[in-house]
Amino acid sequence: MVLKDIMAISGQPGLFKFIAKGKNAIIVEHLETKRRGSAFNSARVSSLDEITVFTEKEEDMPLGKVLDLIYEKENGGPAIDYKSDPEKLKSYFGEVLPDYDRDKVYNSDIRKILQWYNVLQKLNLLVKEEPEAKEHPEQEKEAKPKKEKKPEAETEKKKGPAAGKKKNTAEKTEPGKKKKSPKSTTK
Repeated sequence: MVLKDIMAISGQPGLFKFIAKGKNAIIVEHLETKRRGSAFNSARVSSLDEITVFTEKEEDMPLGKVLDLIYEKENGGPAIDYKSDPEKLKSYFGEVLPDYDRDKVYNSDIRKILQWYNVLQKLNLLVKEEPEAKEHPEQEKEAKPKKEKKPEAETEKKKGPAAGKKKNTAEKTEPGKKKKSPKSTTK
């Protein structure tokens, strides 16, 4: 899922869309009510793109992939209600992500994920990421034009004595002696 500009702010319900960055805060828009507000530096703002879910494997699973799994399970429809019985939520989440860490992922985490999924699904913001077509590095090198080398005769002419440059006419001082600078008088 593309979740780059979608954020959660601790202490405030719902999800927010990033609008702009101010001097001491960021300007966000609530996804459901469309009301704009500020999230100051003291607020804990988390981009959904950076959130991961603990798994029993070495690497955690990004929230976008978890939302993809829920989307596939529900065929693009809404998930179960996030206010359901905790045991029902755990079994549902176990079906979606069988290897999630049951000790580290709490019921409140599952509720948030399902609530966020339902909000994004209702607003049609569940857009799958398209894999970027990566070209081979060899093809990129071939596409760049190569610089032509100049003949040595032309480069030698430029390296010769500079005819057009002025010589430094400043007075030379002996090592160890300071050069006297003219004193300025201000009135």
